[in-house]
Amino acid sequence: MLPPRPPAALWRALRALTAVLLLTAAAVLAPAGTAQAATTATHAGWNDYSCKPSAAHPRPVVLVHGTLGNSVDNWLGLAPYLVRRGYCVFSLDYGQLPGVPFFHGLGPVAKSAEQLDAYVDRVLDATGAPEADLVGHSQGGMMPRHYLKFLGGAEKVNALVGIAPDNHGTTLLGLTRLLPYFPGAADLISEKTPALADQIAGSPFLQRLNEGGDTVPGVRYTVIATKYDEVVTPYRSSFLDGPNVRNVLLQDLCPLDLSEHLAIGLFDRIAFHEVANALDPAHAKPTTCASVLG
Repeated sequence: MLPPRPPAALWRALRALTAVLLLTAAAVLAPAGTAQAATTATHAGWNDYSCKPSAAHPRPVVLVHGTLGNSVDNWLGLAPYLVRRGYCVFSLDYGQLPGVPFFHGLGPVAKSAEQLDAYVDRVLDATGAPEADLVGHSQGGMMPRHYLKFLGGAEKVNALVGIAPDNHGTTLLGLTRLLPYFPGAADLISEKTPALADQIAGSPFLQRLNEGGDTVPGVRYTVIATKYDEVVTPYRSSFLDGPNVRNVLLQDLCPLDLSEHLAIGLFDRIAFHEVANALDPAHAKPTTCASVLG
């Protein structure tokens, strides 16, 4: 007689844990040559420091990639989409680990927020604008909140748009419950890729970030989430509470949209349309399934 099959939820949790460990190992062991794609990619009009914001779009947009992302590959869809709509668009690399090219967003999240602070200053100096708007995917939608709350960023930022951000951390379909059963896994994640440890639900970093409220005065917040997110789980942990917050579930805009965690940030034009609405709410147009054609 065969032993009983483990429940489906356990299999999903095991797959999520395995994925994180493999990604951690890939980031730690990646050869230096993998950086070539990022350094040779065509930016299609963004990161142009001669760009001056227009009256229609008076604030530069700073794009903040996610964990294991970089300033080019994460934005090959959204950056040109915004450039074509007349925005000055910029993107940074952050959270680099020594000897690990291409895969970024792995260092301590608080340190990454310091890099964002310096980068926003650089963009504002170049463009002459008094404020910027931030758009981030995954960690890139959560990490700027540390900048806004603790590093004075609220004085320089008008809006933060998070695409599938892990604002309250993630269980990764049971990751936190399974880690004790994998000797050394927690140490590997904490020591080799601190950002992953910071993003686990209940981490000291997230407790401090969310203590006293999710938002700060003077900043507009938009969160765009997908119910098919397999990385930020449960998906509603993306949502924020507080004034000047708009939480959007992608499937409420288009029930046919099946985008998961990566797709929503990399190429989902329905999500991109809602990003554009969040950046210019005075001229927002309804986002529907037809927005994929826009």
